[in-house]
Amino acid sequence: MRNFETIRRHVKASGFHIRMEDEDVICIELSLEQGTRHQAIFLSELDDDDGRPYLRVSTAVAPTTGLDARRALVFNWQSRVGYLGIGDLDGVPYLQLCENRPYDGLEPAEVDRLILEIGGLGDRMERMLSAGGDLL
Repeated sequence: MRNFETIRRHVKASGFHIRMEDEDVICIELSLEQGTRHQAIFLSELDDDDGRPYLRVSTAVAPTTGLDARRALVFNWQSRVGYLGIGDLDGVPYLQLCENRPYDGLEPAEVDRLILEIGGLGDRMERMLSAGGDLL
């Protein structure tokens, strides 16, 4: 996978449900737990300081209002996949679960695994932080 366009073609060919597509962002909706839960996953491209391109896979977990930052940092410390950050979603700051991978060596199966893993983990975090709700 050499660039975002190859990622886009792969995601379309893999049969993921694409909710939104822009030049530099793809939003996939995952259906979880036999369709009773859903999670929006965003794929985008970013560059490091040397201009090397990365794929970012992210999902919004919960609004930051009333969020226990200590719990989020404990999760960050214990997580083997993904990290937490705060990103804006329609003008509201949200806790986001993210994973960045350089395109060098990125294989289609790894893209699929990242989408499913970040989506599933993000949904479990959302459920934990929103008393079982399915906001996103």
